[in-house]
Amino acid sequence: MSEETVLIDHVGAQGDGVVRRDAGPLFVPRTLPGETVRANVADDRGELLEVISGSADRVAPACPHFGSCGGCALQHQEKKAYLAWKRDQVVRVLQSKNIDAPVGEIIPCEPHSRRRATFAAMRTRKTVRLGFFERATHTIVDVTTCPILVPELEAALPMLRELVAPGLTRKGKASLNVTATSSGLDVSVTGGKAEPDLALRQILAEGAAKADLARLTWDGDILAERRPPVLKLAGIDVALPPGAFLQATKAGEDMMVERVTEALKGAGAVLDLFAGCGTFSLALARTHKVHAVEGAKAQCAAFDQAIRRQGPAAGLKPLTVERRDLARRPLRADELNKFDAVVIDPPRAGAAVQSEGLAASTIPLIASVSCNPATFARDARTLIDGGYRLESVTPLDQFLWSPHIELVGIFRRD
Repeated sequence: MSEETVLIDHVGAQGDGVVRRDAGPLFVPRTLPGETVRANVADDRGELLEVISGSADRVAPACPHFGSCGGCALQHQEKKAYLAWKRDQVVRVLQSKNIDAPVGEIIPCEPHSRRRATFAAMRTRKTVRLGFFERATHTIVDVTTCPILVPELEAALPMLRELVAPGLTRKGKASLNVTATSSGLDVSVTGGKAEPDLALRQILAEGAAKADLARLTWDGDILAERRPPVLKLAGIDVALPPGAFLQATKAGEDMMVERVTEALKGAGAVLDLFAGCGTFSLALARTHKVHAVEGAKAQCAAFDQAIRRQGPAAGLKPLTVERRDLARRPLRADELNKFDAVVIDPPRAGAAVQSEGLAASTIPLIASVSCNPATFARDARTLIDGGYRLESVTPLDQFLWSPHIELVGIFRRD
């Protein structure tokens, strides 16, 4: 490791400042374009020691844990420059696939809006450490505040430490997936003490009651459920199964639903692929016949139950749910051609095989939602090569101060 003074050229895809060198790029976290900084350098990584000449876009971080906690990468960048950088990441990745499409202004994300978080936790000699990992390490930063979380999640940090303490060990790290629902917090723990005995189960259940949790799940086993954890999707109450997928923020979800429903206005029968618990299907079923396809059994069951109980009174159009693993058994072109429009919201890995089927179909309109611009661009290239035109791309900042970007792309067959 050597100490060097370097000039930051730009911010890279992971939110680090990049120094151009003959030996290859050097990445220095928490730096901005045009800054001269002093850093400890080892191979292609630099540890920031001092900002000698700062950028006009540098601002004070919003969180005292920034710099040690690995959850955020860009709290030090002024909002306008930060949003411009995020939009530019989408433009760049599309260009890398030779895709020329209009990219709209990025829709911002406000602080204190994240309704789900995954914390790491472990016991120490005297206490419980609970928070997020340092970047690229397995060291837990003990977090006492977090400006991205909704207030009820942030306020729950002390309670979560107390709740899980009896079920943790000093040898391993547990993972706590915590969701703020309309009926209370839903907490799902993995990696703690395996197969807790009756006494520990009782202690944990009593802790859940004391904290007034909606539900506590331990390694997939529900230890306490005082109320079903419920989210309202397009006016329909859906009881979330443990670990069910949902969008990171309510505002981001609303904006994506608005963009998709507007794009599909006037379409006939709609197919919703990777439908989850019905985020898009339930909104579209107000005006369209919808067939939803999802691979997770529990999500299909929760979705279907909500439709049966509330769909008739809500005036929904026919809405059916099919359980199908789209990675292993994607819909063929002849199956797709029964529909007039498709919504597809795959996981971060994208939907390479299903996109091949869509490219071979005759469906006039596709609304593609993605949390990974790289796999979106890959699958978009497949659709474009199959005769589709990428009409528009709308980026959304659902993951505040991180390099992650959500987007909605609208494809039409010419």
